[in-house]
Amino acid sequence: MSVMCNLYRMSAAVDEIAHLFERHAAAGANFGSEVYPGYPGLVVEGDSIRTMSWGFPLSLKSKRTGKPLKPKPVNNTREDKLHTAFWRDSFAKRRCLIPVTAWAEAEGEKGKMTRTWYSLPDQPVFAVAGIWRQSEEWGEVYSMVMVDGCEQMADVHDRMPTILRPEDWIQWTDGTPEEAFELCQVWDAELKVDRTPEPWFKARKSGA
Repeated sequence: MSVMCNLYRMSAAVDEIAHLFERHAAAGANFGSEVYPGYPGLVVEGDSIRTMSWGFPLSLKSKRTGKPLKPKPVNNTREDKLHTAFWRDSFAKRRCLIPVTAWAEAEGEKGKMTRTWYSLPDQPVFAVAGIWRQSEEWGEVYSMVMVDGCEQMADVHDRMPTILRPEDWIQWTDGTPEEAFELCQVWDAELKVDRTPEPWFKARKSGA
């Protein structure tokens, strides 16, 4: 299996997202239509929609010298790890919604992997469960909550983002941690699958 979700699309305009989620959009929300770890993405938090950096910073040290290295963005959170020290406070106090058009998984043999995109057939934009916090390194940062992959994507990956139905958005953001955790479920509806010839690794577009 490949790593968990390290690429997703959010190709809708900010005004569309503001209308869909009934929030006001912060000025100057700048992000690429393809979002990578460590880069800005759009987040619905509180009464606003604004950009944050995708991935909580994880401090690393050189095994050779013991000196600090550049932090690594931890952009995915397994639902069975939400109660561990690294994530616990954010899950309890700072849950958010992540607008997504589609997410990608790497498929194929090593060195020749291509992008397979997953989306919802009846929703051009959907919400994925997220958590966020303030960091010294990159300002506001967020991470996607992941659950077991559904049967439709079993041949590509065993994990997938936690997709939230619109009627569950408030329970995720405003409910108790126990109520929010109940929503960390395997997706039980159809996915749209787009297997492309696009190489998994390719030059990133400017602004992405």
